[in-house]
Amino acid sequence: MNKQDKITIIVPCYNEEETIPIFIEEMNKIYKLMHKKYNVQMEYLFVDDGSKDNTLEVMQEAAEKHSHISYISFSRNFGKEAAMFAGLENADGDYVVIIDVDLQDPPELVEEMYVTLKNNKKYDCVASRRVDRKGESAIRSFFAEMFYKIIRKLSKVNIVSGARDFRMMKRQMVDSIVSLREYNRFSKGIFQWVGFETKWIDFENRNRVAGSTKWSFWGLLLYAIDGMIAFSTAPLALSSIMGIVFCIIALIMVLVFFVRAMIWGDPVSGWPSLACIICFIAGIQLFCNGITGLYLSKTYSEVKGRPQYIIKTKHKCLEDSKENND
Repeated sequence: MNKQDKITIIVPCYNEEETIPIFIEEMNKIYKLMHKKYNVQMEYLFVDDGSKDNTLEVMQEAAEKHSHISYISFSRNFGKEAAMFAGLENADGDYVVIIDVDLQDPPELVEEMYVTLKNNKKYDCVASRRVDRKGESAIRSFFAEMFYKIIRKLSKVNIVSGARDFRMMKRQMVDSIVSLREYNRFSKGIFQWVGFETKWIDFENRNRVAGSTKWSFWGLLLYAIDGMIAFSTAPLALSSIMGIVFCIIALIMVLVFFVRAMIWGDPVSGWPSLACIICFIAGIQLFCNGITGLYLSKTYSEVKGRPQYIIKTKHKCLEDSKENND
């Protein structure tokens, strides 16, 4: 008799009390279909990232109603990266999926992901990418595209444009990701860094089914900077190159001023341009110091060795009980 495959669905949540019931309803349709066609077992592992609303209460109610629902609740908000890592660390399925609860990630792709990994031994992961950004502001879409272009040039990992965290992975890949214990995590880079063969599935952008996004432009910008620092030392090299370039420019300018003074004398003039040059050079110095400071701060947080997250409460689904998908 063939072993029954288990799929763990990791669902990070932060203030998502409105979307959780809708997600469960939609995901249960996929579960029923896949259980009938492939005889798979499925567990939904919700991770409450220190929500301020009734997200935890909604998870608890869902776990009482459905025997295939587990949840983890943090003691405070640790961020989505910590939530995904907690899910991966606590997932025990043969196949593990990360998906957003707002249904911007199409649940119906889970079946295609499973069939691909089950029937094609070449692949260890099936990941998704958005082919458009309909519904987003033009400036947000522009900076998102620029981020992918820059990080591909700066780092040694090839992060696909429009890549989502939504993916299904085999157990070996999940274990490899969990083995990386770094505190400052950038999962899109980690997924690529560990290697393994990935098949990409394209889909069109979808809007949230309820609620509002928790990502502000500033938050995304900081997240992008963290990603660049986590997977590239190119900014440090850039600051060093800029220092060398400005030293050369300074030496050239010294020679220019010396020759000018020897030929035409040394009239006292040009102080506005001199002030601008001083301010510009000072800005470059502060910029380079800022880059160094970011790397130093990340090193400091890694050395402290604090945990990625702290669990306040958790619930494990009744795996051996009869599945209730109503």
